[in-house]
Amino acid sequence: MAEEQLFQTIEKTIKSLQIDEISENRKAVLGPLVSYIKNKIKNNEAIALNFICTHNSRRSHLSQVWAQTLAYYVGIKNITCYSGGTEATALFPMAAETLKNIGFQISTLSDPPNPVYHIKYAADAHPVIGFSKTFDDDFNPKSNFAAIMTCSSADKGCPIVGGSDARFPITFEDPKAFDNTPLQKEKYHERSLQIATELLYVMQESS
Repeated sequence: MAEEQLFQTIEKTIKSLQIDEISENRKAVLGPLVSYIKNKIKNNEAIALNFICTHNSRRSHLSQVWAQTLAYYVGIKNITCYSGGTEATALFPMAAETLKNIGFQISTLSDPPNPVYHIKYAADAHPVIGFSKTFDDDFNPKSNFAAIMTCSSADKGCPIVGGSDARFPITFEDPKAFDNTPLQKEKYHERSLQIATELLYVMQESS
């Protein structure tokens, strides 16, 4: 593992994740993605994961950043994680703040309405570039990728993702429901940790 090179607070968070608390039903949902990644590794092929939700503003970005981080953590090479939406909006500030509070180093490369974020999890790793875009944006892969649907509305509203090897409906509840409430910060953190826990399971089982 490369955990000694991760930023310390991120490493501490990963080591606190309880993958044994993932239900068997949820493991069954995650299993096809594990098989996909394992097969790519077995065949020495590049791995591209595109996390897709409706607005590419919250869950898909949290998933993209955690997937790239956790692949690095377990030592999976030749993997690049992307995100996109069925429409483009902006990375919601609370999603970025949630990652920052865990220890990701985040800087803003461009201004609103759709800012571009530079997100680092380790000093020697390429940063994740986060901004809202459609899943088929030129920034994202056009073929040979896994389409991972992180929200049910995108899964239903986007029945075909052109160019993808396969699609995986791995949906999460939207923390947006708690925006502008006293529970906002807590619920975004909770969702981030759920995503991290499940993706840690995926990466560990795949490696």
